[in-house]
Amino acid sequence: MKIGIAGAGGIGSNVAVHLVRTGISELKIADFDIIEKSNLNRQFYFHHQIGASKVETLKKNLLDINPKGNFYVENIKLNRENMSDFFKDCDIVVEAFDKSKYKAMLIEEIYPLGKLIVSASGIAHWDLGNIKIKEIMPNLFVVGDFEKGIENFKTYSPKVSIAAAMMAGIVLEKGGFYEK
Repeated sequence: MKIGIAGAGGIGSNVAVHLVRTGISELKIADFDIIEKSNLNRQFYFHHQIGASKVETLKKNLLDINPKGNFYVENIKLNRENMSDFFKDCDIVVEAFDKSKYKAMLIEEIYPLGKLIVSASGIAHWDLGNIKIKEIMPNLFVVGDFEKGIENFKTYSPKVSIAAAMMAGIVLEKGGFYEK
């Protein structure tokens, strides 16, 4: 089973780490950004990696966890024209975008394909008590507080990490990865 991840920032990089640490060895990750110093407070990157491609660096970091992993990455900006094609061979897609318009676009483009989508909404701010999982529609799960977006609040590692762990848990559970 192949897991796709749209975005390699706070949510995407941390979901990838959680999945690889639980034994998932096939990921397909898209992002077009580079690592900045401001990313280090919540993303799975290190100071010496500032300025490097997020997806290429994430692949290296994941291979340090599982050298036999099959991690396909592409430095690409996803849009309506390329998103369905990029994730066509993935069974599950994790939405890890910063901006709500891209979150909506992913759901609009990928949901009709019948794939499980795991998304985030409201992962900013420091409060941890309101994080929850909602099944919005069959095969569409969203994690967050549904209120505090990064447009208006700073992001903090604890909340991003918890949301990413919960998202990875949904992938594992709904993807049938947990041992009975």
